[in-house]
Amino acid sequence: MKLQLGLKRRHPLKVTLLILGLTLTLGVTTTVSAQTNIAVGVYNFPPVASVNSENKVEGLLGDLLRELDSTNDKVTFRIVYTSPKRRHLDFHAGLYDVIFFENPSWGWENLPVNATRPILMDEDVYVALNKPGRDQSFFDNVTERQLVAISGYHYGFAGLSTDNAELEKRFNIEFSHSHSRNLDLIKADRPSLAEVAVVSRSYLQSHLNDNPEDSDRFLVSGTPDQTYLLHIMARDNGPIDAATLEQLLSPLFKDGRYQQFVDKRDLQLPPGIPEPAAP
Repeated sequence: MKLQLGLKRRHPLKVTLLILGLTLTLGVTTTVSAQTNIAVGVYNFPPVASVNSENKVEGLLGDLLRELDSTNDKVTFRIVYTSPKRRHLDFHAGLYDVIFFENPSWGWENLPVNATRPILMDEDVYVALNKPGRDQSFFDNVTERQLVAISGYHYGFAGLSTDNAELEKRFNIEFSHSHSRNLDLIKADRPSLAEVAVVSRSYLQSHLNDNPEDSDRFLVSGTPDQTYLLHIMARDNGPIDAATLEQLLSPLFKDGRYQQFVDKRDLQLPPGIPEPAAP
């Protein structure tokens, strides 16, 4: 009421200009508010995601975020670097609201998240040095071998636990932060330090593509440690939900761009790539 009374006392031209100014201001405000800024948690999980020496995201996630950023003018992505061990604590602290390519059973059960349908699949395999006389029976009692694995990753043989102290009590296990280092330990043939590395099949394939001479050096388990489906996890009541993320991805599913990104990284689509959730 006060605004209306004040306008009645102004010159008609001034009133018109004031109203026009308010309209333009509101228009700008609406445009800005329509821009959704999404904080994305990222940690090293090659070839799905990795962080290079310039702190830029690479792998499938890098391809996907760049494509989404270039094709959606109402959404921007801000990267928040975390680690496999720290990612749940950082999420709980509110440092990011979305994380791509996670399995709901990897420590997310009691956190306030909603998940997309699966958009990727992979599996972990056991890798040993290929020696004369060794065959698949070498992996029959794999938990009795000297193992090397990534700190903070969830493994089937460990019941998905990431508690290093607990796992070191239960198994003969060495932790690192690099698949590459773990494969190098296997090639070094030091059984007291590393007999079996647990590696994602996609990373192993990528390694063999780059190092074909290693194909005959490794013995790879025919039975995986685990097979997993990967989703996008979004914070409940956050800036964007899982259904909206699926809507953003839908054009990439339909025109085959996402398939190209996945094939480029020797990854696999889950059965029946998802269509967007109903609005």
